[in-house]
Amino acid sequence: MKAKLASFIQRQWTGFGFWNLLLLPLSWVFGCLSLIRLLAYRYHLLTSFRLPVPVMVVGNISVGGTGKTPLVIWVVQQLQAAGFHPVVVSRGYAATGVAEIQQVTPTSDPGMVGDEPLLMAQRTHVPVWVGRQRARVAQAALAHSPQCNIIISDDGLQHYALQRDIEIAVVDATRMFGNRQLLPAGPLREPVSRLSAVDAVVLNGASADGGGFYMQLISDQLYKLKSPASVCGVQVFAGQAVHAVAGIGNPQRFFNQLRNAGLQVIEHAFPDHHAFAASDLAFGDDAPVIMTEKDAVKCAAFAQSHWWVMPVTAELSPAFLPHVLSKLGV
Repeated sequence: MKAKLASFIQRQWTGFGFWNLLLLPLSWVFGCLSLIRLLAYRYHLLTSFRLPVPVMVVGNISVGGTGKTPLVIWVVQQLQAAGFHPVVVSRGYAATGVAEIQQVTPTSDPGMVGDEPLLMAQRTHVPVWVGRQRARVAQAALAHSPQCNIIISDDGLQHYALQRDIEIAVVDATRMFGNRQLLPAGPLREPVSRLSAVDAVVLNGASADGGGFYMQLISDQLYKLKSPASVCGVQVFAGQAVHAVAGIGNPQRFFNQLRNAGLQVIEHAFPDHHAFAASDLAFGDDAPVIMTEKDAVKCAAFAQSHWWVMPVTAELSPAFLPHVLSKLGV
């Protein structure tokens, strides 16, 4: 059932068949309601909040994974190097505890705060806060950490209640905009024309030859989930059969990375933000299990000795950071 759901979501990206056609009228309704909501904020019929520090939103116009989390981590690290004190706010998607505003620590329960916020807290060591209303989350975060002088909103492009100074949209260079239809007939939250209004569009998986701002996710090492100090190159498993586990928006990207490194991949795709149980990874043999870092934070509590994690590091166009800093007046 889980694999079928992941397959259906993938088809929403690439195809336009009977079900897409049947859902098309609902997409028109969705588009009209989204436009009305946007205009309501623009003309102050709905309240939006202006914070006393700059707000940078990193989001996308589609559902599913485009690479926002590695980009947020990269942006935070670069801003720290430039002298900023950032704080990250997030919705904490699929978490059970986000009804209440709360800070995420590196030891938080991923079921309570969400997998992506926990990963960002572990990788950046800056304040990370979650809650359903990002504007109120950001206010609470600033009150708790007054030294912070910039807010990074993870996946808040459509959260117009929070006024923003910089908008960065991430696009999967392989899947792009799928069938270009709005939800639920397609993968888009907003029309492609929305990208003309953002400050930067980052193409994840594009090369320097394509122009614009590109991002590559670099991953050439693994660490053992049960003992993270144990590190090896991914090539160690070249030619071996491995179980590849991915509960992310685009699992095929992860599977392809392993195949390109010479591994014989047995694919196990799960829905994005899947709440893993030990039984999900009981494959009946001792073959190595390799998972994404986002999935690993949810599996650490019941890790086995043959489970490995492949972290990724974002690599951006050289022109991207100066562009962002110029928007901040640096």
